[in-house]
Amino acid sequence: MRLAKVRKSEAESVRRKLFAIGGVRKDLRIVEDGESVLIPLKEEIREGIVKDLDLVIVEGSSPGRSFHRSPYEQVVESADIPADLKHLLPDRWERIGDILVLRIPKELRPFATALAAMYAEALGAKTVCEDMGKIVGPYRTPSIKVIYGRETETVHLENGIRYKLDVAKIMLSSGNVDERMRMAELDCEGETVVDMFAGMGYFTLPIAVHANADRVIACEINPLAHHYLKENAVLNGVEGKVEAFLGNNRSLPGEAFADRVVMGYVGTTHEYLPEAMRLVRPGGVVYYHETCPIDLLPQRPIERIAEAAAGREHRILRVRKVKSYGPSTVHAVVEFEVLD
Repeated sequence: MRLAKVRKSEAESVRRKLFAIGGVRKDLRIVEDGESVLIPLKEEIREGIVKDLDLVIVEGSSPGRSFHRSPYEQVVESADIPADLKHLLPDRWERIGDILVLRIPKELRPFATALAAMYAEALGAKTVCEDMGKIVGPYRTPSIKVIYGRETETVHLENGIRYKLDVAKIMLSSGNVDERMRMAELDCEGETVVDMFAGMGYFTLPIAVHANADRVIACEINPLAHHYLKENAVLNGVEGKVEAFLGNNRSLPGEAFADRVVMGYVGTTHEYLPEAMRLVRPGGVVYYHETCPIDLLPQRPIERIAEAAAGREHRILRVRKVKSYGPSTVHAVVEFEVLD
């Protein structure tokens, strides 16, 4: 058989490149040979690849091995596309319930339908969608194109919570999962919580199900998200705790009654800080989300909080980064307590 003889210092880089084009025999072991490594190659590997990677080819043998093929490896091996494009195949995806969301490079668009079917088979998905990379309008509607299957409604299980949603119309970001977990770990027993931007229950459900709040007032202006919010409360058995309010949170009646206020929205969230101050009681805590340039964190959100407080005494409890939100920008959460 043919083996690529590669210096140890270059072996991992070469292995990755060969694997991306489906050139490595995975049923055989990669073995050391002095200061080199021998990588078993498939017979059909093109001579152009050998030349491009400047491979030294030797004849020899290698012991067999059993192996598990990941879904990505299955797609790489079976994809009927030019070998020099295989390294572009997505090795990451968003899985929401039984629906996959992929980002497909423009070079692979002509093969998108066939590739989607392969990913669906490898991962057991009923529908595959292409993420077009845009969030549209005030309801933050995802820009999604269905490329395999038809149904876009699903139930996503996360941390023991069931989220029902239509992935073509409602967002569920895996990048915020740690923050949803933190909300689930709060001790809200006996408390009233206001979720000012509830969506279909991103933070409302963890607080109601796991943090054991007595009452969660969940405000949502998008009628479709509000529909799923109510359905998800029933689905998780907390309809007696969740009060779903359809409309702008500025219309929510009452003052100084919330033990906690969650502001889990990014964009213009700072404009709603005065409303959070109206709702929170003395001794209550606010969780304020903001997208912020790295060099302005934590100063800018802290200054915005101070301005909205309008003299109410408060203290910053912690500032944490949720995720990257673009070049030099982060999604951050500032947790602060209002003292009077």
